[in-house]
Amino acid sequence: QVQLEESGTGSAQAGGSLRLSCAASGYIRSYMCMGWFRQAPGKEREAVATITTAGGSTYYADSVKGRFTISKDNTKTKNTVSLQMNSLKREDTAMYYCAAATEWWTRCPPLGREADFNYWGQGTQVTVSS
Repeated sequence: QVQLEESGTGSAQAGGSLRLSCAASGYIRSYMCMGWFRQAPGKEREAVATITTAGGSTYYADSVKGRFTISKDNTKTKNTVSLQMNSLKREDTAMYYCAAATEWWTRCPPLGREADFNYWGQGTQVTVSS
């Protein structure tokens, strides 16, 4: 079992910044894919960014490219992934979920394919106001 603990929920004004973090613990692999997804009210959940804990290869949704940065910090017992969100827009308002794809070792599912992520955090709310 893998546990994902998210932190960094909050609010910001448009143009501002927020940082989310996710710590994976438990039966974690040294190499796996981790990512952030989001779901806005009335919309389907979408991949925001993913990263391999091995080489740090990243994927970003077009809507966040140039504004969001995903990064990793690995130890023997914990993998931590952070999402730095800059130049926030109202449309970034959503519940953000951390996820792990433990069967993907050296690369991530293409385009952040949700079905391949087998562990999920409980979600953290991000609200951007104008």
